[in-house]
Amino acid sequence: MKRQIVKIDEEKCTGCGLCVPACAEGAIKMVDGKARLIADNLCDGLGACLGDCPVDAITIEEREADSFDEKAVETHLKNMSRNVSGQNQSLNISISVDDRSPSTSGMQNTPSVGGCPSARTLQFSQAEDERPEARNARNSRLTQWPIQLHLVPPKAPFFENADILLTADCAPFAYADFHDDLLKGKALAIACPKLDDTTPYVDKLTAMIQQSKIKSITVVHMEVPCCNGLIFMAKQAIEKSGQDVPLKTICIGVDGRKK
Repeated sequence: MKRQIVKIDEEKCTGCGLCVPACAEGAIKMVDGKARLIADNLCDGLGACLGDCPVDAITIEEREADSFDEKAVETHLKNMSRNVSGQNQSLNISISVDDRSPSTSGMQNTPSVGGCPSARTLQFSQAEDERPEARNARNSRLTQWPIQLHLVPPKAPFFENADILLTADCAPFAYADFHDDLLKGKALAIACPKLDDTTPYVDKLTAMIQQSKIKSITVVHMEVPCCNGLIFMAKQAIEKSGQDVPLKTICIGVDGRKK
């Protein structure tokens, strides 16, 4: 039958993943760094995911497609929930909330079933812990979620007028004082130019600069040659954006020292 259904432009898609939790039917999935409609019968064609795409890569088209199947959606969502539950049990994951947990202002109202929790945008503050036993402990300087460049939306509230710390995945593990020396006061995006599919990264960084009015970018890279790709990406994005954004680079040695 011919009906209205979601269409995703893979050329425009930056792989931010925001459309995944926005689809209550679980019809959209990230495949090879791009959002894909996995089955026609799971899409109701109403376009609830359209407003969550920061680059307008999702539209509604009319074409030959299988009918929307509510029973198939119900089965699909149950299978997704079962898979997530099984993964959590195998990893022995437990989540607790107490008075030490940061506040989570800025959480987007996205469905808990049918999408990936890792793509939900959170912005929070880190309060100092006043308990005597914690006064000598180091505090996290992270004030957002997600942090993967692959997942962060270009117009996330934590990027607005922010100083961006674009860092290699390995750097926080290698450099012991990463949080206080480098992350404090900055919004974070992490990536690996060697292992990630970096094809959409320049466009995403460009969109971040243009749409969120980025104040500066600091690139933290490891001394290994492949890690210089982060610097090239940042330079290309600044050039494409047409904005005068200060760029600073920091090199971390494999021994954990600043170079």
